[in-house]
Formats: sequence, structure tokens, C-alpha cells
Amino acid sequence: MKRCSTCNRTYTDPNLSFCIDDGTPLTTINSEDETTVVSPRTNEDGWNAAAYQPPGSYVPPGTAPGRPRRRVWPWVLGIAGAFILGIAAISIAAAILAPRLLRSARNQQREAARNQQRDAPNTNTAPPQNANVSEPVNANVNTNQTVDVPPPADREVVLGQLTDLENDWTVANLNADKKALDRILADDYVGQSSEGGLQSKADYIRTIERDTEVDKWEFDDLKVTLAGDRATLSGKVTIAYPDREMVLDFTDKFVWRDGRWQATGSEVKRRD
Repeated sequence: MKRCSTCNRTYTDPNLSFCIDDGTPLTTINSEDETTVVSPRTNEDGWNAAAYQPPGSYVPPGTAPGRPRRRVWPWVLGIAGAFILGIAAISIAAAILAPRLLRSARNQQREAARNQQRDAPNTNTAPPQNANVSEPVNANVNTNQTVDVPPPADREVVLGQLTDLENDWTVANLNADKKALDRILADDYVGQSSEGGLQSKADYIRTIERDTEVDKWEFDDLKVTLAGDRATLSGKVTIAYPDREMVLDFTDKFVWRDGRWQATGSEVKRRD
């Protein structure tokens, strides 16, 4: 064994005479004094490195190995289904409530129109439909004032107003209430007489006679045609007497004047 006196490196190769690091001549040493033996590196490729191991599968943080991942699509389908059910429920509720709200609005408009007509300068109070008429109950107040109110444009409102006016007209005929007829009929009224001819407003009021035999009456199949301040109401009226009934088909024409409807013509035909 040999040693370098400069770097104290030892060599076991007996053929070496100089240190391979610094070139210092080597000195021979006894094997008993050897404390550290450094063998020269003869093969740079002989380095024993650890064997390569491929990396294991990646496990996301917070996910326990072996536990399956939760699926997201069931939650998405559940939320979408709840949304669709909510839309369907709202649509059904709207389909049920919309007609009721529409009827309520029409009833309010009709009631407002009736109140407007009732509060006009010319007012009339008549008994309810299908009631026995024995004493005149028609009250008329005329202040000779002109009310500038536009005609109603809603067909349902006009139908309700003209139906009430037809009942008032029937009561005035049965009671021979000439004041009420003067309010209901327009000055240019021309209608059909009982003999089939034509008669004016003055002739109508002059020839009217009271009828105490009627028990009740009922209007059916009412249809209204509206054109600005003109309206036409057609239908049938059934008049009940103690021993018989009489059915009449009628067509009455009206004009909107002084804030109310007034009759301008009437055609009546008796059914056989």
C-alpha cells in the first residue's frame, strides 16, 4: 500500500508511483498502520444509483385512496327538474287565476259604469227583474243639464247597461210611466207600433196603457253590437201571464247622449 505525503491519499495499486491528484511521489506504508483505504475510481460508469421507480397515481388532496368520487350530474338533474316543476306550477296557477281576474275586472268596470249612470242628472230606479209590478216605482229626476261623458267602449259593460235599461223600459211600459219613457226614449225615436206601423216618441207615450196581468219577464240570448256612440241590442224576452207565456224577438237601437243611453228605435216580432 502506498500513500501520498501531500494529500495523505492511499493507493493499493502496486504499479502506481505518483499521486494521481497532485503528482507527489508515493511512499510505501505498512498494512498495520492503515486507517483509511481509498481505492481509486477506475470506472466512472460503475456508480450504483438507486433503481428508477415510476411515480404512483395522483390522488387529489382531501380524497381518500380507494373512495369513489361523487358524481355531479344527479345534482344538476335534480335542480333542473325542480326548476321545470316550478315553471309548470306557475303556468297552471296563471291559467286558473287569469280568467277569474278578467271576470272580476269586467264586473268592476260594469259596476263603475252603473254607478256613473246612477249618479248622472237623470236617474231611474226600477224593481228587480222577474218581479210582479203593481204600483209605479219609477222615480225620475231631470235637472236639464248636459253631461259630457264619453260612451263606454267595453262591450261587456255596454251589454250590462243596456240590459238594465231594457228592464227599466219594461217596467215603464207595464206601469205606463210616461216620465220614465220620456227619459228612456230619444227625441228622434221611431219604433214599431202594436198594429205593425211606425210611431214617434210622442205617439208612443200618448198611447201607452198600463198592463197589470204580467207576472214576470226574462231576457235571453242578448247580443250587443257597438259602434262608437251607437249600439244595437237583440235577443228574446219571455213574458209570463197567469195562464200563458208570450215570447218576443226584439231588436232595439240606442244612442249615447247626455251621458246615458237613449232608445232610438225598436222592432218586435212575436214567435208562433
